[in-house]
Amino acid sequence: MAKAIGVDIGGTGIKAGIVNLKKGALDSDRVRVDTPKGAAPEDVLKAVNEVLDTLEVRDSDLPLGVAFPAIVKNGKTLSAANVSEKWIGFEAEKFFEDGLGRHITFVNDADAAGVAEVRHGAARDVDGLTILATLGTGIGSAFLYDGVLLPNTELGHLLYNGTTIKDASIETWTAYSAMEREKLSWEDWSARLQVFFSHVEFLFSPDLFVVGGGVSKHPEKFIPLLELNTPIIPAIHRNSSGIIGAASLAAD
Repeated sequence: MAKAIGVDIGGTGIKAGIVNLKKGALDSDRVRVDTPKGAAPEDVLKAVNEVLDTLEVRDSDLPLGVAFPAIVKNGKTLSAANVSEKWIGFEAEKFFEDGLGRHITFVNDADAAGVAEVRHGAARDVDGLTILATLGTGIGSAFLYDGVLLPNTELGHLLYNGTTIKDASIETWTAYSAMEREKLSWEDWSARLQVFFSHVEFLFSPDLFVVGGGVSKHPEKFIPLLELNTPIIPAIHRNSSGIIGAASLAAD
């Protein structure tokens, strides 16, 4: 199969596109709608149908991959950091299959982005441990060892006691949304990123960091400000990595 459809559900937006699997690139426009307020299952499903209608692929027989911001095991979502708590312990894959009337491949969103970058992007042909971090509404992570995905890592939920916010997960203090919410300068935000990446570097001794998510379109604003022993580079597919990775996994 030369093409597949990818849908990337995030805490802020739901994005989709048709992917050329040989090139590892979008073969269509990237369509986007805002994630519904509260991100309850029924509302998210409606938004996914909307982006598929916009792409004119609702009834397509192309493989369909759906990436979601939660721990995903055996089709269930086991966490809900930036979406409704109704997703915790929820049979999400079956819910989407019933609601879309078709088979899907359902995966964690950062894991999908990691697969895109290891197959078609910044982590291709990299030996050892690559850690991808998606910086957006929260922080997602993907571990890839010699190109093989180790699923469902959640580095954004490392505890951090420097925040005054009730939620002590480091993503509350460090995600791209924190910079926007607190109107931080790039320098002040990068100082927070330094804390995050230095800690992860100490814990796992990776061979490469890849930065994805919405902020990856501005790598020159923050990557040069980080002092790490590990090389750190932006995702090649930027904010489309989740779409491309979900489509790639659906075609497997």
